[in-house]
Amino acid sequence: MTELLTAAQMRAIEQAAIASGEVTGLELMERAGKGVVEAIFEEWPELKATSHRAVVLCGPGNNGGDGFVVARLLKEWGWAVEVFLYGDPERLPPDARVNYERWRGMGEVGALTTRRPLPLLKADIMIDALFGTGLARPLEGFERLFSDIYEAQNNIFSGIHSPNLGAVVAVDILSGTCADSGRLLAKGDYDPVRADLTVTFHCRKIGHVLSETWSEKTVVADIGLKRWHRLLPWREIVMEIRKPTGQSLLKFDADHKYAHGHALILSGPPGHTGAARLAARGALRIGAGLVTVGAPPEAIPEHAAQLNAIMLHPVSDGADLTDTLADPRITALCLGPGLGLDERARGLVAAALASPSDLAPGPTRGPEASGAPEGRGPGSGPGREKRPATVLDADALTLLARDPALFAALHKNCILTPHAGEFARLFPDIAEKLAAPATRGPAYSKVDATRAAAKRAGCVVLYKGPDTVIADPSGRCSINSAHYDRAAPWLATAGSGDVLSGFIAGLLARGFAPMQAAETAAWLHVECALAFGPGLIAEDLPEQLPAVFRKLGL
Repeated sequence: MTELLTAAQMRAIEQAAIASGEVTGLELMERAGKGVVEAIFEEWPELKATSHRAVVLCGPGNNGGDGFVVARLLKEWGWAVEVFLYGDPERLPPDARVNYERWRGMGEVGALTTRRPLPLLKADIMIDALFGTGLARPLEGFERLFSDIYEAQNNIFSGIHSPNLGAVVAVDILSGTCADSGRLLAKGDYDPVRADLTVTFHCRKIGHVLSETWSEKTVVADIGLKRWHRLLPWREIVMEIRKPTGQSLLKFDADHKYAHGHALILSGPPGHTGAARLAARGALRIGAGLVTVGAPPEAIPEHAAQLNAIMLHPVSDGADLTDTLADPRITALCLGPGLGLDERARGLVAAALASPSDLAPGPTRGPEASGAPEGRGPGSGPGREKRPATVLDADALTLLARDPALFAALHKNCILTPHAGEFARLFPDIAEKLAAPATRGPAYSKVDATRAAAKRAGCVVLYKGPDTVIADPSGRCSINSAHYDRAAPWLATAGSGDVLSGFIAGLLARGFAPMQAAETAAWLHVECALAFGPGLIAEDLPEQLPAVFRKLGL
């Protein structure tokens, strides 16, 4: 896990460092500019060997000051550098003004205005230091400039020779992007500029990993602020999932299958059973000791033709499920994939969310029904004292959205896993706020939306997407970003969400807390997709887990 900051949190760290007297704002600006140049040379080593041409666009704030430092350092390296400033140099912040004057001792500064856009000059690198993470107002009048840059980039990407533009490097964040949400703060209809490289400072910001980010790669330059980072309230910090949490719980060192938990996956009727099998396979591969598919009796032959290690148990309706869940050895429940939207499905959701007092002991069904040793199968043994950890996905989410009573029955051991459409059905007002145009910063973000949804639902919400956001009711939040080096667009395939639900259920069965299970499953889900590569289908995902576990040393 690595930390992601808001613009305000980053400012607080910088201000604390400066207030300590151990570093000045001017020194931080110098370190930032040096970090950008070092990142450019690391990304393109050939640019370090000989002189090249750069165009540096500087804005009216400290981001522009960083740009002046970059220009000076490249000039000292022997490059031909042209610098343009948007704004009045007399109104630059003090540190940015110092670096403006330093550059003026080396070269000229052209004027950049919205009325007279920059002529796109030939350059190997264009440095975007116009507006950084502090941008809070929409950009107006930049449509022509950004459209010209975007067109030049498209010419390069499509193989058309363009003499005007090489790579675009953004300082801290692409201009016009809200650092807290990844959303464009702009008035006017134009395509956003893409950056080949973004160099940010100290930590990545939330906006770097949400889906409206348009940088091919983002790297972090250390500018010496680690000492002051710990002053931030830890619960307010959003985490990025870079490695799974709770690795010790993933180790397979128990001596009995029941020590690894028992996951029950509910199935829909005949002809709609595949999603439950995908989830069940995911739960089994991720390490649940036992996995049972609970299906209507008429669907059991369909399952039996394709399942071996996964057990089967008849679950006709909510009453059957209540009886089955009386067995405390069932440690996790997953329902929704292929479940249906009929009265049976609603009854199953109601039974799944029932209070512990409703889960009374039922008659022992015998080993032939469950495949478990006698006295250990579903429906046997003493009644349970708490509700099992429960994953609700797909059709179960639609039923929750339709029935306020079901939604009200959600409890802290639930995990909701909506995609964007399901999220809008469950939380229409929150989704509407998220979809509204971003006119001011900090703009309302997917992080804000998921936190609000988790608080309302009283349980963990995993809001799916290439920028999956996970939050619990306390406000703890993390992002599983499938961007940059973890981009896996082939994960957008039918059934992959069902497998993710199974992954979560399997980890819940093994004893993971809901937030930890959701975070770990989401990270492993992407790792499995990366391990397989293009051509992936949902059935491939669970089969990649052994290789991913070996890579982790488990």
